[in-house]
Amino acid sequence: MSAIELPDSIRAQWPWKARSARVNGWRMSYIDEGTGDPVVLLHGNPTWGFLYRDFIKPLIAAGHRVLVPDMIGFGLSEKPTREQAHSLDGHIANLTALMRQLDLNEITLVCHDWGGPTGFGFALTDPHRIKALVIMSTWAWPLPPAEFHTRVVPWRMMHAPLVGPYLLGRHNALAARGVYLSVVDRNKFKVRGQAAYDAILPDHAARLLTWTWPRWIPLDDAARAFDRFAWFERELPKIDRPVMIIWGREDDVFDYKTFSARFKKMLPQAEGPHLVTGRHFLQEDSGPEIAKLIIDFLVRNSTRG
Repeated sequence: MSAIELPDSIRAQWPWKARSARVNGWRMSYIDEGTGDPVVLLHGNPTWGFLYRDFIKPLIAAGHRVLVPDMIGFGLSEKPTREQAHSLDGHIANLTALMRQLDLNEITLVCHDWGGPTGFGFALTDPHRIKALVIMSTWAWPLPPAEFHTRVVPWRMMHAPLVGPYLLGRHNALAARGVYLSVVDRNKFKVRGQAAYDAILPDHAARLLTWTWPRWIPLDDAARAFDRFAWFERELPKIDRPVMIIWGREDDVFDYKTFSARFKKMLPQAEGPHLVTGRHFLQEDSGPEIAKLIIDFLVRNSTRG
């Protein structure tokens, strides 16, 4: 178990037992609650399973087994302090290892932010385990990335060799301010959520992933992840499963008009986009509403063979 002590206000919202598994040499923390076909909720950067706290009880009540892994480097999972541990392919391999250890099938995979590329990688590796996909504020193609990621200020500046580690590591800019700036109701977030992200990345070394993972976003065709994202774009349309797209109306990282339309073209069977109140971290503003959308989606597709 992790030695991290969560504040009482956060523990009250996150009462579930943390389990752990060894995946590729690392300790991965996850929660596993309820019974029925599994719904796996995937987070991105710099969040952790807590982002989905408003989903868990409704999904369990609707008859689903709910699993929420903390990616290696985040949440209550082990936090490697060397950059080589944080490749995109490594995160895909870690998720795949957990899903295989638990021998999960008929999975509804909920993919958000970096949980998109990570989840898509698993879904394409083990497509026989996938029942449905839910896609929120993410992407699955090499170029262009979001316009946001092409800006010198703040994105490229933050990921420069010296400035990035200083701002995102030493001063915790992404966890301390990045989530706050990417929700609509910031006052509510300060009361309900901010302490969860402050507590989980307590020191400079623990924040390594917050500034190394974003460097896997391809900005040109020489980028190290270019071929992996090209694979997503080529292969994801071959997944013949129900898909639902949910997006935040106010998302200023992946705007819904551009990105949801591209997913609709890639996956023409997808329903949506269902628009909810929310910027990039839409779960913080509209968690119960999104959970209901997922539940209703699964009811509509419950007779699929």
